[in-house]
Amino acid sequence: GGVLQDVAQDHAGRVGAVVALADEALELLVLLRQCLQLGQRRRVAAAEGDIGHGGGKVAGLGFSVQAGNVREGDVIRGRQFDFERPFLPDGLSKAAQLTFLSPAEKRLFSQVQGRTYANMFALVERFIGAKVLELSRGHWLGDQVALEALVRLTDEELKHQEMFRRLEAMMAPGMPAGYRFLPQPNDVAQAVLAASTWAVLALVCDIELFSQAHYRSSIEPETQIDPLWKDVFLFHWKEESQHAILDEMEWLSENEKIDAAQRDQAVNELIGLVGAVDGICQMQARADADYFADVAGRSFDTAQRQAIHATTLAAYRWQYIASGVQDARFGELLGSMIDAEQGARIQAALAPIVGAVH
Repeated sequence: GGVLQDVAQDHAGRVGAVVALADEALELLVLLRQCLQLGQRRRVAAAEGDIGHGGGKVAGLGFSVQAGNVREGDVIRGRQFDFERPFLPDGLSKAAQLTFLSPAEKRLFSQVQGRTYANMFALVERFIGAKVLELSRGHWLGDQVALEALVRLTDEELKHQEMFRRLEAMMAPGMPAGYRFLPQPNDVAQAVLAASTWAVLALVCDIELFSQAHYRSSIEPETQIDPLWKDVFLFHWKEESQHAILDEMEWLSENEKIDAAQRDQAVNELIGLVGAVDGICQMQARADADYFADVAGRSFDTAQRQAIHATTLAAYRWQYIASGVQDARFGELLGSMIDAEQGARIQAALAPIVGAVH
């Protein structure tokens, strides 16, 4: 909480600019969405190489238009969650480490984390969508293929937020009362957007990459988890895999625009953002561990409650920090932009967090 407040206070003026820009660009987003729904002509033209200035950089982005026609209703298809199945697989939830839990308790543990997992993505997509909308301004009167791709990305992030809100409404009746998701999306978004564009895009790229890694390594191979929950994140993975390409391009482009001093400050801001994410992980892990222990249907002794909390925190630090910063592609991208001293600074800041994940 303190890190978020510090970042927000240091960059309060920029927050107002972002909010104003979002209001200004919203009309453009609505108009372009209507145009895009009339057909796929821009995608076809882009594929044929007939559109855009600087087409060598973005002509291949026509693929981004395709995914936007899928709505959350096409994924959910009138189904409900099966609460006799786990949601988040063991590879992410770390439920298997709590050997004193029964199979039914491990299932509930995975469902609590799965509920938070969906809410976390709804939270981060609030600031991702706003940032991409801001970036689109640079293409308003320029490369229209790039503009369309970024507007489509924003449209899809808004759609994902809507879908995750619907999932929360579907999960709540099937789980015991008392669950709380503590971070406030708008407060977090305002604080994140107050940082420099380079730092925000670094965080966004990290998120896009770890969401793909989670699906490929843990969710896709799992056969026992709830099929609706799995389908939701298959759909999410497909669109985020496209978003990651756009985010990477924008991050590399931003890196070319800033000087060494600005980049060094941006590294400090990225460290601050990661620290803020860890603060969110700690806050929500405590809430989720307490909720699970209170509703599991039996009493746990002090050592067991401590283990539940420690495992939940380790799982969240793995899910939302370590799995991203340890992703090979993220390391390659970040390493291409920073020097050795900056890399060592980042590693030193990450060591206590990554070292606590087991």
